[in-house]
Order: sequence, then structure tokens, then C-alpha cells
Amino acid sequence: MAVQSTLALPLGTPAPDFQLPNVLTGQTVTRSEFSTAPALLVMFICRHCPYVVHVLPELVRLTRDYQSAGLAVVAISSNDAIQYPDDSPEKLGEMARELPFPLLYDPSQEVARTYTAACTPDFFLFDAAGQLAYRGRLDESTPGNGRPVTGKDLRAAVDAVLAGRPATRDPLPSTGCSIKWR
Repeated sequence: MAVQSTLALPLGTPAPDFQLPNVLTGQTVTRSEFSTAPALLVMFICRHCPYVVHVLPELVRLTRDYQSAGLAVVAISSNDAIQYPDDSPEKLGEMARELPFPLLYDPSQEVARTYTAACTPDFFLFDAAGQLAYRGRLDESTPGNGRPVTGKDLRAAVDAVLAGRPATRDPLPSTGCSIKWR
């Protein structure tokens, strides 16, 4: 069943810290590694969710389109891998080989709770000062609704943040599969 992001983390909130393993390398990645980026996109995704599968090619395009402008991108999977083995670090590693951004695993689910992540995908865009500038949807497309995946809403937010302007103050929430909590 589809759920929407809560938009509970207020705009202007400093980017919460994380120290999580990269599913490909096992090395710990921290939020502070992105502190000099003019923008940081933190995405909560997983491997099995049809909403993520639907938008993943656009997430790859968006990342490649904006990396040269300084956008840092990191994805986190926080699903319970015992109940959802497709979201285990090993299976996530299979997916991560094709991604232009690191995919991290949140085994305690504490990072997802700190970010108030609610669904996959769920997007958090932080500005150069490390403050939340956008929390909302990628675009209006969902599996089966016939609308093209364009990344329009998130791209507009990234454009604004990279230009030093505020992103929309009236974002629409993401829609996706709920985070699979323990």
C-alpha cells in the first residue's frame, strides 16, 4: 500500500548526521564527507519497492546531470532486511553496482527515524549551509498513472539550491512503499 512522506522535518533543519556502511565496499560513509558540497541530496530507497524501481533511471539521470554542478547524492536503505531479504546489504549491493551514488545500509533504522523518512523513495535536499531546503516528491509520476518520470519537482529544487535561491516552500510529499520497520 502506498504511503506519503510526512514532511515532518522542518525546512531549515540541519542535515542529521549519519555513519553508515556502503553496501559495495563496507566502508563507513558519514554526512560530514559531503559538508563542502553546495547541495546534498539524501534519498531513502530500497530494492524491492515498485515506486523506487519506477523512478530509479531518473535518479541516475538526475545525479549524472547535476554532479558536475556540485550536487552530492547519497542513498540509504533502512528496511528490515530480515522480513524483506531483497533489501539485505548483499542484494542492495547488486543494485548499487549500477548507481552513480553510494548506497548505504541503515541496520538500526535510527537514521531513517532521525530524518523522519516515511517511504521509499523519500527525498531530503540540503543547501550549502547544510540546512534542509526541500523535502518532497520527485515528480507527479507513480507506477501505473501514465505520467512520464521527469524529476521535474526535485530538479526545480536542485536548480534553486545550486543557484542560492530557496526551493519551493509548498512541496508535495513523496509517495511510495512504507519503510519496513522492525
